[in-house]
Parts: sequence; C-alpha cells; structure tokens
Amino acid sequence: MRVALVGATGLVGTTMMQILEEMNFPVSDFLPVASEKSIGKEIFFQGKGYKILSADAAIAKRPQIALFSAGGTISLELAPKFAAVGCKVIDNSSAWRMDSTKKLVVPEINGKTLTKEDYIIANPNCSTIQMVMVLQPLHLKYGVKRVVVSTYQSVTGTGQKAKAELMDERNGGKGMGVYPYPIDLNLIPQIDVFMENGYTKEEMKMALETCKIMGDESIKVTATAVRVPVMGGHSESVNVELNHEFEETEARNLIASFPGVVVQDNTQEKVYPMPLFAAGKNEVFVGRIRRDYSQPNTLNCWVVSDNLRKGAATNAVQIAFYLKENGLV
Repeated sequence: MRVALVGATGLVGTTMMQILEEMNFPVSDFLPVASEKSIGKEIFFQGKGYKILSADAAIAKRPQIALFSAGGTISLELAPKFAAVGCKVIDNSSAWRMDSTKKLVVPEINGKTLTKEDYIIANPNCSTIQMVMVLQPLHLKYGVKRVVVSTYQSVTGTGQKAKAELMDERNGGKGMGVYPYPIDLNLIPQIDVFMENGYTKEEMKMALETCKIMGDESIKVTATAVRVPVMGGHSESVNVELNHEFEETEARNLIASFPGVVVQDNTQEKVYPMPLFAAGKNEVFVGRIRRDYSQPNTLNCWVVSDNLRKGAATNAVQIAFYLKENGLV
C-alpha cells in the first residue's frame, strides 16, 4: 500500500514509523511529509531512505492511507485534501474527534463502526484510549455509571522539546519555557488550556471522548490531568462506579481477558504497572484493582500505557490494519 505519514519527523510520527515496521504493515511506497524546512531531507524507513515530501507532492501520488500527526490546524487543512483523492486519513490530532460526522476509533471497542465511506477517522486522546480499554469490558457486563480519573502524564505527551526541557533542567539548566513552571522535581496540574468551567481542555477531552467511543452519553466522567516528570508513559488512577454489583474476581478476569490489556496485580510481590516498564510496549497495563469500600458498585484501578504507542501511534496503525483486513481501503 502507498502510505503517507504527515508529521513524519515528530515524536509520534517517528513512533508511527517504528510501529509500521514492527507490525509489518504492507507498505509498498512510503511518503513522508513534514514541514517546509524538512522537505528534501532524507528519512529512513524499513532500511531504505526516503525524501521528505510536501503535502501536495504526497497527495499527487494518491496514497491509500495517510497517518496524520502534525497538529489540529494542519489536519483541518490537509486531511480533506488527502480524502479527496480517495485516501483514508487516520488523524492523531483533536481536530476531528468531536465532529459528529467522523468516527472516533479504538479498534478493540468500536472498530466495527467503520465503513468504506469513512475517509477521515479520528484517533482519540492518549489518556482517553488507555482508560476506555479498561472501562469497556466492565461496561459490557455491568454498565459504567461514573468515572473519577486523575492522570499522571508523561512529558512525551508534549513532544520532543518537553523531553529536552526535562533533561536540561535535570542537568542544571533553566529549560526552554515549554511549561509555565519547571517540570523536573515538580508536578504541573495543567495540561492544555483552562476552559470557562475550570477544567482544562485535556480533562474535557477525556469526558467527551469516552462517551463517543463507548457509544453511551450517559457515562459521567470527571478528570484531573497532571503533567509529571516521567518519560515512559501515562498513568491513571481510575475510580469506576458501575450500574450493577460485581464480584471483584470476575471484574479482574473481564479486564484481563480484553484484547490489548494486561493485568499486573500482585500486591504481595509488589507487582503493579509503572511507566518505567510500560515504555516501548503496545499494551495497556492494569493493577491495584480493588473494591472501593466507601460506596457500593465501585472499584479502583491503576492504568499505565506508553502514550506514544497505544495512546497514539499503535492505535493509529491498528486502525489502518482494521481498514485493510476488512476491505475498507
């Protein structure tokens, strides 16, 4: 397949290339696209060098799939142009996620909703993806009523400059002002901009996207999103109130049996998920599964995933595989 990658030089873009290689996606012609200053530079994929193209040059080659990770403004401008030549666009930005005419897809949950008519497909927010992977099996059995989530999000969610800033501060430098405050030896309880209701945009993404992905507007989600000085992935403390009573063992087994989820939960041996060990892996890891003793029908769990992988690149490539394997592209 002719595959374009828009935003090929960014942190998520380079991870997408890794995932395409690791999963042996059948790429016959690779079309990397990046900013104007990168056009003509060489990028390596599957052991072969490719010249970075302009968007127009890539569109002229009529790719069948385009993976986008270049920001919302660029996605709004370019995704329709790629779609106009029959290309299936899988977009990692927030540009199309809440558009009622576009699907917001986690393949394990709602991949079956995709059709041949879907030319622009939205990849959900990283913190939302790992949470709904745990909520879905519980929702199918008991019904999810309300979720209270606190996130501990890696600097990799901000990009290359944030990684460099953390290490610069750690080595005694002053950073580059990526964040409003120092991130090393600190936590910043703000991800994205604040909205009129007092929540950040990131927090509202989790609430709105969860309902859309799971196809149930009755699910209530309240979130607090925090940036932490971590590289390996995002962590979440998730409190889930269910509509019906549950057995803790059954709930744990349901979570463990869901595709793409791994339970790591042995407190006697101090086994639980951590970003240190989730880094570079495609699964969502869950531990500290326990009943909430303060109210009925509620459990707590701890969810960790590499935000550059299942939270972004892996999920996008999985969507591409789903399209191919089901004859939708």
